[in-house]
Amino acid sequence: MEESSFLNPAYALSNAGIHEGQDVADFGAAGGFFTRAAARAVGDGVVWAVDTNGDLLTRIKSLSLSEGLTNVEILRGNIEAPGGSGLPAEHFDAVLAANVLFSAHNKVAVVKEIHRVLKRPGRAVVIDWSGSHGGLGPHPEHVLSESDARKLFEEGGFTYLDSIPAGAYHWGFVVRKKPVKSAQ
Repeated sequence: MEESSFLNPAYALSNAGIHEGQDVADFGAAGGFFTRAAARAVGDGVVWAVDTNGDLLTRIKSLSLSEGLTNVEILRGNIEAPGGSGLPAEHFDAVLAANVLFSAHNKVAVVKEIHRVLKRPGRAVVIDWSGSHGGLGPHPEHVLSESDARKLFEEGGFTYLDSIPAGAYHWGFVVRKKPVKSAQ
């Protein structure tokens, strides 16, 4: 499949290494575009959609079921609070954070919550707006650069792995939760 000029969730997740059998959390799931793309990619794995908006979560569940995706679970949670996602610690193979950082009031807390729920060496797939794009994207003051986001994750206990294609209006990268250093 060729990448369109706008964000293509299935293409981005394929390039991020999301695959069969994984357990994935989609933080700030919103419309569920990434949730449903991840559900297709993980097959018998499970995708948890986490959002503060219960109406959106209900819609995600309904759309998923109508598309035959029975591996989607929904959970109302606040990813900016410690333990606020409501998900278990060190359980997930991957966490998706697509178009989340630009709107987060506490970006450091989001990174901490992603770190908390990931297994070692779990991966975070981070995608966000690269600019305001004449009003198509967020207000220019809310745009977070890829380098600033990468720094947030590196300071939060992650190792940068690679960039991923995210269309003409977004940037994307994958980071891995650092392994525990053994005492010698």
